[in-house]
Amino acid sequence: MSQVAQLYKYNLDAFSLEKNSEEYFAEHFNPFEDMNSTYWLNFHSMKDKESIIKLCDKLCIDKLLQEDLFAETKRTRLEEYSDYVFFSIVSALPKEGLNNYELTKERVSFIIGDNYLISFQEKPSDHFPTVRERIEYKRGKVRFKGPDFLLFRMLESIIDNYTEVVGEISINIELLDKIVLRNPKSEVLRKVEWEKRKLLDLRKIVFPMKELMGQLDRVENELIIEDNIHYFRELKDICYSLIDEIESQKQMLDGVANLYYAIQGQRMNEVMKVLTVTSAIFIPLTFIVGVYGMNFENMPELKSHNGYYMIWGVMIFITAALVFVFWKRGWLKRND
Repeated sequence: MSQVAQLYKYNLDAFSLEKNSEEYFAEHFNPFEDMNSTYWLNFHSMKDKESIIKLCDKLCIDKLLQEDLFAETKRTRLEEYSDYVFFSIVSALPKEGLNNYELTKERVSFIIGDNYLISFQEKPSDHFPTVRERIEYKRGKVRFKGPDFLLFRMLESIIDNYTEVVGEISINIELLDKIVLRNPKSEVLRKVEWEKRKLLDLRKIVFPMKELMGQLDRVENELIIEDNIHYFRELKDICYSLIDEIESQKQMLDGVANLYYAIQGQRMNEVMKVLTVTSAIFIPLTFIVGVYGMNFENMPELKSHNGYYMIWGVMIFITAALVFVFWKRGWLKRND
């Protein structure tokens, strides 16, 4: 059976890592056998609903909350209970390239108890590599503190993913700006709209996350130690900064679109200028040709031996004169 779950058990002195199936942990997970250690059980899939429900029943998790774990609606929420706290968020992962027209989103849910934290991911994706490194190599304070500090580190990793997404979009905006300046095509506008849509989706994720950090800041539950509350305030401040950055990037995308329209407008003006100058040159020539194209018999120039060449000379002179006048006025110069 595939390994879709992993269990970290750690304290100040040591840690252990066990990987196995959801069914296995539904049978054998027991965080209460060692209250001096912290347990982190992470599920990489929600496919085995029966095993997950069995585990929740074992931990006395509310039935309605269990159903919320499998809800298709991706929304941020927090529920407080006497023995545990449940909340779910929406994560976002960076994805390079201009051809990605949507944000990669995933729902992640958490249940935090006295000495354990269970995280549920919808699909296999590595949101927490830095958290694992901190546990395994005893970096920072995570081995010194309980599950609430572990929760802070996990939420920090997810918010770091938001920051990476914003960074990827920022790189895409710079590429779009260069494309517009070099060779603007209508495809650019479509990609601008894609990036705008991703920013809007990201804002819909970050804003509730900011509200959730505010709730954790105000939560009246012994599971969130008061000494650790300021860490969640820091995350809330980061969310505020991300929202400001998202708004800034939306304005930059508007600037790219406006630049595209300005360049296209300039090109159209150049075309119209060429057409206008050409028309202005040919109007007097067309008039002359029209006059001598009339079918009157009493037209002295028609019987002139050199009339044809004279008319050509007049038309060439008029053309040269008009070109000279337009050149002197600067109308034939290209606006770079």
